[in-house]
Amino acid sequence: MSVDKPRVERLTRELLEAIGEDPDRPGLKQTPGRMAELYEEFFAGVGEDPAAHLERTISISRGPAPDTLPSGAVLLRDIRFRSVCEHHLLPFAGVAHLAYLPGEQVVGLGALVKVVETLATRPQVQERLGEQIADAIADGLDTRGVLVVLDAVHGCVTMRGGRQPLASTVTIAARGEYTDPVARAELIALIGSSSNAGAQPGTGAQA
Repeated sequence: MSVDKPRVERLTRELLEAIGEDPDRPGLKQTPGRMAELYEEFFAGVGEDPAAHLERTISISRGPAPDTLPSGAVLLRDIRFRSVCEHHLLPFAGVAHLAYLPGEQVVGLGALVKVVETLATRPQVQERLGEQIADAIADGLDTRGVLVVLDAVHGCVTMRGGRQPLASTVTIAARGEYTDPVARAELIALIGSSSNAGAQPGTGAQA
């Protein structure tokens, strides 16, 4: 599904008029076109299937060491993402940490990044975003457990309302074995030890 850029341009002009501005003044004349380009980028994931990125899996049992299965999780930390809050259409951004406990399959690490990007580039709330990422990985791969930790800063918190510029939000979504806090404790510790953990210095995830 593609963004209707001409319609976005028309609606942006209407919005500028609605707040009492003149969309034809020099500083705003190009704004409708810029907004259309921006929305095309920010909402590229609307209608896209995140599971499509997980289709090219690698069978461990057919690899160079078929008798050796991973004894621990695959953990990918500090995936930078940005999204748009569906409540006020203000941005939120931060890092995603993904872990899964492989069964008979693994997937290229870039595919996990694509899952995050696809689901983040649509109107979202952080709580749902984490759950959707966890579902996509759990449903798209042969896994025994999935853990998704998101740490993000929200424009609706930093720029309006309480205006808390240092506040970040941490959410955890778990599937399979990692629904047990004890089972995921090691991963939480590894995520917390990341030099880039959190959207702000000093923030981290708690189980």
